Amino acid sequence: MENESGGCGCTGDTKRAETDPAYRRALWWVVILNVGFGLCEIVGGFLANSQALKADALDFLGDGSITFVGLLALGWAASTRAKVAMTQGLFLGALGLWVLGMALWRALTATPPEAELMGGIGIVALAVNVTAALILARFRHGGDAQARAIWLFSRNDALANIAVISAAALVFALDSAWPDIVVAAGIAILFLQSAWEILHDARKELREQP
Repeated sequence: MENESGGCGCTGDTKRAETDPAYRRALWWVVILNVGFGLCEIVGGFLANSQALKADALDFLGDGSITFVGLLALGWAASTRAKVAMTQGLFLGALGLWVLGMALWRALTATPPEAELMGGIGIVALAVNVTAALILARFRHGGDAQARAIWLFSRNDALANIAVISAAALVFALDSAWPDIVVAAGIAILFLQSAWEILHDARKELREQP
């Protein structure tokens, strides 16, 4: 299976990664940036008491882990990679449901997060995603649809970071937890959509196996 993460484009083109060392290095940098900052942001989310930051951190960790597993699976059989992709999709779906459940729970016990810390971490997260997008930008052309897809996925993550920063500004202005909760729920829905795409493509790949 050329793309373990399906429509979300998280892993890019595995055939290209096998033959293009520069593209493979770019994907490894994306793994390091996503996992490294995701671990930092999850701590910041608890410190700021921000559900949106926690959800965004899980997004970083999910992107990094899916890309990492995709790179490890380059030499595996197509059916094995498809089964791994299904596991990734189920895991991502479980994360989405957990984040959505936590957002609903916070709606019942809403307390405003630390807006300044939330906004500051959101700005750093945006810088990390823009860096990842720039690393991948050179591979988005040249007829490689999956290379363009992974670049677009990083760009969409950057847009989610802008939503987190906007929510922090609204939390500060309104002294309300609701902007944080709404953004967290939006990120959870994005998780579920990506999980559905991954599972759909993995099932299709398994059906096509002899």
